[in-house]
Amino acid sequence: MIRRFLAVALFVLATGSSQAQPSLPSSFQAKTIHSPEGADIFVRWGGSGPIVVLIHGYAENSDSWAPLAADLVKDHTVVVPDLRGIGRSSKPADGYEKKTQAKDMRAVVTSLGYDKTFVVAHDIGNMVAYAYAAMYPDKVARLVVMDAPIPGIDPWNEILQNPGVWHFNFHGPDAERLVAGRERIYLDRIWNDFTGDPGQPDEATRNFFTATYAQPGGMRAGFAQFAAFSQDAKDNKIFEQTKLTMPVMAVGGEKSFGSLQAVIMRHVATNVREEVVAGSGHWLMEERPAYTVAVIRKFLDGPPVAHTVARSAGDSNEERFTPAEYRFPQVGNPGTGSSGIGGIAPSDLLLLPRRATNLADYALRQGRSFRPYAQRKASLKSAIEIEVRARQAAKLAKQRKSRR
Repeated sequence: MIRRFLAVALFVLATGSSQAQPSLPSSFQAKTIHSPEGADIFVRWGGSGPIVVLIHGYAENSDSWAPLAADLVKDHTVVVPDLRGIGRSSKPADGYEKKTQAKDMRAVVTSLGYDKTFVVAHDIGNMVAYAYAAMYPDKVARLVVMDAPIPGIDPWNEILQNPGVWHFNFHGPDAERLVAGRERIYLDRIWNDFTGDPGQPDEATRNFFTATYAQPGGMRAGFAQFAAFSQDAKDNKIFEQTKLTMPVMAVGGEKSFGSLQAVIMRHVATNVREEVVAGSGHWLMEERPAYTVAVIRKFLDGPPVAHTVARSAGDSNEERFTPAEYRFPQVGNPGTGSSGIGGIAPSDLLLLPRRATNLADYALRQGRSFRPYAQRKASLKSAIEIEVRARQAAKLAKQRKSRR
């Protein structure tokens, strides 16, 4: 019995010790760079070769890039800043519009003596990276965005109707008072809602990031990222008028944004490659680090490729499901890209011919990631059948009315 107890105890200790907070390579240099926009940006960098800037998202800081940074530093120069208000960067009262933070990033790049770079981003980092690419298009060789919307870019208004993004509008002094001392409870809700793996992020990672946001002013600055969305949307509507031309890779977690990430980016860029990380939710670096790192490296190091641009929803004979035609989940939340129909995102619900009234008139969009999944096919078929019946009923009602 004693031996068995000791064996179990050792196993528990070994399991617990296998978790460690995320951390960039110890070889990286670190400094704080003053941005002319009124923030002091903490940045770490290391390696040699092509320059890659990694821009993190919310509920994390720059250490979230640990798996990718450790791989790329072997043959790249890797630059990893903390966004203003997060981590070890300063927490000014304002300046959280993403175009302002893009200027912060430009100050980091030029202060380190660099110019044109690759840019890889996740979550709110996508929004900063898009503004950066739009403002400095000749300074971005290739762009990777992962699993997050872009304010003002379709289907932004539909995403805002998802109750799962409640935190977009949770900010201000009262929110700060409610969360003070309860930062872990608040962040757990976000981590849990958007993960595809309940064990990720793990305890050590959650504790580490919680301590980061629990710093004086941390939650105020974090909330300010969301408070700026309305201005970001206005800015992005202007940026959208000039499409990005550099190669873009849009990466979505299968259980989160999935193919919707590419749909979003095709509104703002002409050369978009789509990647869906199977089995992953929103937290790609924690849930599927090896696969995600491999996909990013292949894109950054690969030869230039002109990717075919998918047809847009504005084509004359096509339409997308509207918010009224699908239901967001009321219990649980597989990700802000969810339609609530059997794990299918709005972008997966096809571009539907306007006059179609039978199942044979529908076709899966080319290259959909859910093709191999029988359950998703069944759910999609069910959704289509419902839509077909509704259209048939509407057509019949119209015919009856015309006879009167």
